[in-house]
Amino acid sequence: MSTSSRGVAAKVCAILDALCESPSGLTASEIARRAGMPVSTAHRLVRTLAEWGGLERQADGRYLAGLRLWEVASSAPRAGGLRDTARPYLEDLYEATGQNVQLAVRDGGEALVVEHFAARNAIATATRIGGRLPLHASGVGQVLLAFSSPEEQEEVLAGPLERFTDRTLSDPATLRGVLADVRGSGVAVTNSSMPLPALAVAAPITDGTARCVAAMAVVVPSELTATPYVAAVVAAARGASRAVTDRPARRHRPF
Repeated sequence: MSTSSRGVAAKVCAILDALCESPSGLTASEIARRAGMPVSTAHRLVRTLAEWGGLERQADGRYLAGLRLWEVASSAPRAGGLRDTARPYLEDLYEATGQNVQLAVRDGGEALVVEHFAARNAIATATRIGGRLPLHASGVGQVLLAFSSPEEQEEVLAGPLERFTDRTLSDPATLRGVLADVRGSGVAVTNSSMPLPALAVAAPITDGTARCVAAMAVVVPSELTATPYVAAVVAAARGASRAVTDRPARRHRPF
């Protein structure tokens, strides 16, 4: 790839990053400012992406992610295959609790939500499919971090650990102890560690080698207690783990 081609690719990635941070959309000028490029360049690349179907232009001039991007993302084997395998158990958990349910995988230093069921009368959350949660301050994130290698844990613990609320675990020593407890019990519980007042109960989904490949959680109002939800979350996660373990033998393809 030529230097100029790499430059164009980097600019396209910067545009998509800007839109990921603004789900309600941005104008071409706003994209240019956030992506750090000339307005003329942003206009040209945005038009090209829109013609391809990767972006959609709204009547007010804002651009949103287009269905073509969703099509590409849905074909990602790690998230898509895992989501399909775990979905029946997520549905069971959703029906059993009547609360918000989420499935996440680790992507670098964050938890990436690959499935989310929102209950009609449950607490509102900022979670969305494709959204990201901090590893240290979310239920699914703490599970994914607890079952990571010691080296990966220490990389995250080295910080910075953003303090979202007064309940966010931002002290490395304290968080290290909590992660050890999560690994021992197989359950993570967070309460109001993010800006919204919510309590999350999360458990790991493992493969045939006992490697944690994802985390499943139920999210309820912060005034509730975790105890009534632990058994349901653990049972759903174990069911999903068995399905994940059996899946390669049936389909012979990776996540």
